[in-house]
Amino acid sequence: MSERQDADDSGPGDEPAATVDGDTTVDRGRAGPVSTTVDRTAVGGTAGAAAPERGHGGDVSVKRDGRPEGAGTTDDPRLRRQAAVALVLLGLVTLVVAAFSTPWGVLTGGPPDPARDFTAQQIARAQAFDAATTLPGYLSLALTIIVAGVLVATPIGALILGRLRGPWWLRVLVGVVVITALTEVIRWPLGMWVETLLRDYGLSLQDWASWTTDRLKNMAVEVFLLALMLLALVALARKVRRWWIPAAIGAFALTVVASFVYPVVFEPLFNDFTSMQQGPLRTNLLAMAERDRVPVEDVLVADASRRTTALNAYVSGFGATRRIVVYDTLLKAPQPEVELVVAHELGHAKYNDVLSGTLIGGLGSAVGAILLYLLIGPVGRRAGFTSITDPRAVGAVLGLMTLGGLILGPLQNVVSRHIEARADVHALDLTKDPATFIAMQKRLAVTNISDLSADAVEYVLYASHPSSPQRIAMARAWAELNGVPVP
Repeated sequence: MSERQDADDSGPGDEPAATVDGDTTVDRGRAGPVSTTVDRTAVGGTAGAAAPERGHGGDVSVKRDGRPEGAGTTDDPRLRRQAAVALVLLGLVTLVVAAFSTPWGVLTGGPPDPARDFTAQQIARAQAFDAATTLPGYLSLALTIIVAGVLVATPIGALILGRLRGPWWLRVLVGVVVITALTEVIRWPLGMWVETLLRDYGLSLQDWASWTTDRLKNMAVEVFLLALMLLALVALARKVRRWWIPAAIGAFALTVVASFVYPVVFEPLFNDFTSMQQGPLRTNLLAMAERDRVPVEDVLVADASRRTTALNAYVSGFGATRRIVVYDTLLKAPQPEVELVVAHELGHAKYNDVLSGTLIGGLGSAVGAILLYLLIGPVGRRAGFTSITDPRAVGAVLGLMTLGGLILGPLQNVVSRHIEARADVHALDLTKDPATFIAMQKRLAVTNISDLSADAVEYVLYASHPSSPQRIAMARAWAELNGVPVP
């Protein structure tokens, strides 16, 4: 689950997790940047060259570069057992928290029937768009797996980054930049292919200069966050033998902080946000939030129309940075439909979905830090480095992160679909208007060219929201349950 909760479904018109707000690029294989850097020498090029000296206490060996003897290594059986126990315990805690915070019993409808609500032409167009984007989507997924696998299982990353010189922190930083840039270059043709398809189907309004600028901005944000994380990780491993402990704490903290600051630091890099202008719509939305007992000081409008024709709204951040944002493209819809979309977002705010998702994500990141401690030794022997303190290990670390993200993606989607369904039910409870809900879902699906009948594999891999037919069927079930005329 990301730090945002979107109202739109996750059909091809929706923005992927790895792209910026408002970017409708379909990049189904993207699970975060892939990096590989592997090193056969120690940090700073001094591994094995310096004789250990006695520490002041007489019982701790210290290398001349200031690292405790054995820092960064993961071969001590006792330390590995401790990490394994912590991994199991924290993993169980994460599963329990996720299980108890996910609304498994949310209302569902009968079998979805796209033909009941969509014309044959609309269904055919959705199928054609899905067919057109399926090949680049799966190629992107395959490319992500291949690049990550090469970086984790071979010494190619070490060969690429072995030419870097300088202090360890500079090599880590440049390593992240180099591998991320190389990965982006490999992926660039697929991105252009998909962008061309989006233009052909009227979803993208960007020119190549704007598209390139957004993609480079997105890469810069990724590099910043990854470099921050890797620099902290290597610094910890250089100082602490049980580095998985502070790394797990740091991973949790970074996830929470990033989710908190993302709306006010990173989102403005890609969109301009303005307060919704005074008028009946703004008045009704704030009144609805007050009636729902959800504190909302403002509703923001994003200038998405300079990029896309897609419709969307989302809530991001929490606490002081929580915000409800609607695309300016959505404001062209009838007012009752806009109100219903915002009612869905109020559901996310009322149930603190962003905060709970952030906490679960933080726990998952902590689990990943411990798992990294257990895996980095075996991976290093194959990839050509001896310790995570080796700056050329950066690539393998990022490769492992990418593979982990791909594995966890379907599980995150299961949780996300239930949370989105609960927000839909909340919108119906608040507005008591299933007819407008269905009209809104039809508008979203047609405008965004959502997949109306995704195959099982695509649904498992990519669907973070119930499909539009599923959401419409749920609205009819809600109407029957509440004695409201069934649309």
